[in-house]
Formats: sequence, structure tokens, C-alpha cells
Amino acid sequence: MKIAILGGTGHEGPGLALRWAQAGHEVIIGSRQEEKARRTAARLNERLGRPLIVGMHNEDAARAGEVAVLTVPYAAQNALLTALRPALQGKLLIVTTVALRPPKVARVYIPPEGSAAEQAQTVLGETVRVVAAFQNVGAHALEDLSQPVACDVLVCGKRKADKAIAIQLAESLGTRGIDAGPLVNSKAVEAMTSVLIGINIRYHVPAAGLRITGI
Repeated sequence: MKIAILGGTGHEGPGLALRWAQAGHEVIIGSRQEEKARRTAARLNERLGRPLIVGMHNEDAARAGEVAVLTVPYAAQNALLTALRPALQGKLLIVTTVALRPPKVARVYIPPEGSAAEQAQTVLGETVRVVAAFQNVGAHALEDLSQPVACDVLVCGKRKADKAIAIQLAESLGTRGIDAGPLVNSKAVEAMTSVLIGINIRYHVPAAGLRITGI
């Protein structure tokens, strides 16, 4: 797939870009500053040993990608999506963002819309197909290519075909995607991120994750 990672120069984006590029996908890193996106892409390509990732302005990346993946902090989400709404029309947007309220990021925060993903759907309208996924996968786990991603990816969304794409992308990371139901369920998945952050802090570990048993 051709994947546009919007806001991809932050914590989560580079690790996703590395693993998806390594798996054979065409990856575009997007940023508000095109030069920053290009620098990040060059750094990641150096790690990969091949020029597999390109950097673009967020709007150009959104237009070029077959699938868009949002990896910005919650505070920046609405402004970016409002600006990118024309470029994202008719596309699938996978939202990895979690509604957090710093500095108390280990406490669950439920926004009025229910979740960051539901908020994204409200901002973009129904002509953009929003799926929530990858909220519980830590950046540290993604960037360490010497280790497998040792957690499952819970996927929430309205359409089964869209969730199947996110599940396929989870498998490209070397892990398992699980259909976790409609988009309204994303509030529970996002909330678990705050729980996991608290576990990381209390147990002094870098990347606590979730496994679904019985499947």
C-alpha cells in the first residue's frame, strides 16, 4: 500500500514508517514543515539502508497516500484535520491518536465526542472513513527493529472492509490485528493507553501492551 503518515515526525510515526517500509509498503512521512519531513525520512532510510521512505508536507502526503494514518498529539488533531479535510475526502484515515490531558497522561480522559477517533469523524464528516487502531502500541516497541512488536492491535470502525485494511497493516508490523467492533468502542481502546502508561511508570518498563487470549 501507499501509506501517508500525517504528523509522522513525532513519537509514533517514525516507528510505524520503519516497520511498514521494511515490510514492502510505500511510505510517506508528512509534516507541517516539508523540510522536517524530508530530514526524518532521510534518517529512517539510513537505518533501513535503502531509500524507501519519502517526506512531504502533510497536505501533499494526504493527497498522495492510498491510506492515511494520523499520528499527531491529541491537542493538534482538530486543527490539522480541519486543514486536511479536502485532501482526505473519500479516503481511509486510521487514527492512532489518544485523547490525553497532560500532565496527567496516566489518567483516563474521555472527550465529549467519546474518543479522539470519534472526534476525527465529526471533524471530517462521513465521506472520510475513520478507523481507530494502534493506540496501544508504544513508540519504543515500534522503533526497536531487533524485537518483535509483542502486543495485539485492537481495531475499531464502521466498515468491516476498512478494518480489514488496518488489520493487514498490523500484520505488516509483525503482530496481530483484532476486530474490536464499531468506532464507538474506540473510547475503551484509547482509555487503555492511559492505563498502560501508568503500568510503564509503576513497573519501570518501556512498552507494556495488550494480548487478547482465546482466539
